[in-house]
Amino acid sequence: MTRELILVLGGARAGKSRFAQQLAQTKADTTGAAVCFIATAEALDEDMQGRILRHRAERPPEWRTIEEPRALAAAYAQAAEAGVVVVDCLTLLVSNWLLAMPHDEAQCLNALETTLAAFLQTFSRREQTVIVVSNEVGLGIVPDNALARRYRDLLGNVNQSVAAAATEVYFVVAGLPWRIK
Repeated sequence: MTRELILVLGGARAGKSRFAQQLAQTKADTTGAAVCFIATAEALDEDMQGRILRHRAERPPEWRTIEEPRALAAAYAQAAEAGVVVVDCLTLLVSNWLLAMPHDEAQCLNALETTLAAFLQTFSRREQTVIVVSNEVGLGIVPDNALARRYRDLLGNVNQSVAAAATEVYFVVAGLPWRIK
């Protein structure tokens, strides 16, 4: 096994998760490694409940799944036995933290930086392939409210941190992956 961090970016419904899962399965088939899937979604409404059910059905049944909306480092610590780990997604991780503390941007930023640093530090000590999925939300119009702007900025900073640490970065458009790093 080798240590590699792969970031998969793209817009909503661009095919990021599908590409990440295909990449994980190919890596697992090639190496014989087990796959662990870390899901950050929370079923807060009917739509998200349906999305979570669809995503669960799309994953191979032999993949281990850890569902954790905010404690990414703790969830990742539980994935030591896997040769391939998929984190889907940073978009919801940032949203979950922001919604947990919408009026304290500094505390939210600190919590995100702490969990991201712990995740990357643990990654640096393992021989694993980790595939991280995230939305690119900075390509559209400037949001018209402060919370949405804070979210866009926080996610942009998180994406930059992971991209800087990544060995590969893909941008997925209309289901087509484009390797940018």
